[in-house]
Amino acid sequence: MTFNPSRLRSVFVLIGCVVLCYALAAAGAAGSMSAPTFYKQLVQPAWSPPAWLFGPVWTLLYTMMAVSLWRVWRQRGFVGARVEVTLFLAQLLLNGLWSWLFFAWHEGGWAMLDIVGLAALIAVCIQRFWRIDRFAAWLLVPYLAWVMFASALNLDLWLRNPGLL
Repeated sequence: MTFNPSRLRSVFVLIGCVVLCYALAAAGAAGSMSAPTFYKQLVQPAWSPPAWLFGPVWTLLYTMMAVSLWRVWRQRGFVGARVEVTLFLAQLLLNGLWSWLFFAWHEGGWAMLDIVGLAALIAVCIQRFWRIDRFAAWLLVPYLAWVMFASALNLDLWLRNPGLL
């Protein structure tokens, strides 16, 4: 049986997916309020990107994540893709938690554990989404790449800054 939503419903769900992703991004960003000051205090590796780059990259990635979730919904609905939606929500929560662990609570080790779990969940989402909608899976690949890069940066910063993280 094929899930066949109306166009209007599809637009509303797309908007809902965007709102969901941006809301969880905002919740994570609330934990990053001290990020500009705190990040400047950290001993940085030479390959660390400038702080201004993170906002635009995350905005693009959250948009791609929302479209990915929406495409899976269009194929199966939320009930038909219950496992995939649950995995997606779990990775969103880990994503938001990372900012609190790293920037608000200065828990570099816990942040590292979180981001490794996040990368694993994203990889599982990609694999599960692939079975439903390959483009939806591909939309998550840049996100996984960025999180892998962020994992390396998290580890480097944690090791370089034992008194702060």
